[in-house]
Amino acid sequence: MLAGGYSWRLFFYVEAAFAGALLIMAFFFVEESTYHRPQQSPLQNPSTDSLQAKEIAGEKSQPPVQLENVSSASVPRRKSFLETLKPWGEIDHEPEFFMTILRSFTYFFVPVVFWVIATYGLYIGLGALAFNYTFPIKITAPPYNWSETNSGLIAVASFIGYFLALPLTSTSDRLAAYRTKRNNGIREAEMRLPALFPVLLLPPAGLIVYGFTAQRDLHWAGYFAGVAMNQFGSYFYFTFTLAYAVDSYYANTSEMLIAMNLGKQAISFGMGSYLLDWILSRGYAVVISGIFGGVLLVNNLMVIVFLLWGKRIRRWTAQSWLGRLHNRTATKDMTH
Repeated sequence: MLAGGYSWRLFFYVEAAFAGALLIMAFFFVEESTYHRPQQSPLQNPSTDSLQAKEIAGEKSQPPVQLENVSSASVPRRKSFLETLKPWGEIDHEPEFFMTILRSFTYFFVPVVFWVIATYGLYIGLGALAFNYTFPIKITAPPYNWSETNSGLIAVASFIGYFLALPLTSTSDRLAAYRTKRNNGIREAEMRLPALFPVLLLPPAGLIVYGFTAQRDLHWAGYFAGVAMNQFGSYFYFTFTLAYAVDSYYANTSEMLIAMNLGKQAISFGMGSYLLDWILSRGYAVVISGIFGGVLLVNNLMVIVFLLWGKRIRRWTAQSWLGRLHNRTATKDMTH
């Protein structure tokens, strides 16, 4: 905007407009997720012996209680759309304030959660920092000589990558449902992970394409191809790894998300803080294709580790000091 002759205030006007639109959409479409289930007394069905005793005594026996009717009656009614717009909800007074904060930080030591943190941090550090930092520098210099106002067109490549990945969003859910059906209806968190195999090598390959294009001043299409390949694969790693973590620890999702947001911002900031210094000293191919591509490949290959030993890792975590801490501090609506 500044290079195009517009005022710096326009940037903040546009930012405020998008923020206001998100606020309005959140008010109408994001419902309060806290769901308090009333404590139910254990159901007791009269045994056959007690029914026969009543019949012998001449008492009229009542038919056994239908569990289906009792369980369905205990489910609260569905809220209407207007009720979901209420800007306040119930307050759960049972959890301790400081312990809730502490529990969020303990999720950094959970292997599954740390994998999600590393995945988000790496892809954000690459997509939001590495590409956006380096592309304007390269494309406005010879031999490309693009104008500064067109240096932001690299976002088109990200859009293409995400747009092509969008129709395949449900692949992990479909695969998990299929494998659950074949497993006699028993769901395991690792059942969705094989959906990541088709895109495992695509994002590192995109970094190789981007890095060598920048290093050797190849055709500008190489930048767009590398970014699109990386973003296409990142879409699946964003969604499927997070879904795997929620399947593994679905009861404490809010605390887990707090740890994820803090961790991914720290990793992405660390990758971008000295990015230009690394590139100037070592070159685009070494830093982006070699270092970043290698780190991203190791992160993507972790899907094999969790697919083979994910259940054992969860058992080990539950039996560790971390699992014991969570068990001691869990409330009735929180289980590990």
